[in-house]
Amino acid sequence: MKSIDEQLIAPCGMDCGVCKAHLREKNPCHGCNFADDSKPKTRVNCKIKNCQERRGKFCFECSKFPCELLSHLDKRYREKYGMGQIENLECIRREGMCAFLESERKKYESEKGIYCVHDKKYYSQPD
Repeated sequence: MKSIDEQLIAPCGMDCGVCKAHLREKNPCHGCNFADDSKPKTRVNCKIKNCQERRGKFCFECSKFPCELLSHLDKRYREKYGMGQIENLECIRREGMCAFLESERKKYESEKGIYCVHDKKYYSQPD
């Protein structure tokens, strides 16, 4: 089964490991941190992912954190999917990546598979 790992944490704090586009069987997305021309244009051209003002890997490393774009995305995800990118980023900054990943695994991984935040289903994927 695919597991939640550091390479799947996007600059905005999204855990791509629990995203439907990553978990789907047909033409899965490899995550925001990977170059992939087959991704939808919205992900390839993502203003947050491609931000030139950020000076580190994650948005919390920016002097404008949280910016308007990130705040808008965070609000939409909190209302629609019950998760927030800003909360994820603050956890990474405060507790470190290992603690954040462990928390994500406890929330989203089980013997049923990986729980998708978008469609609320479990996905079981081979390695």
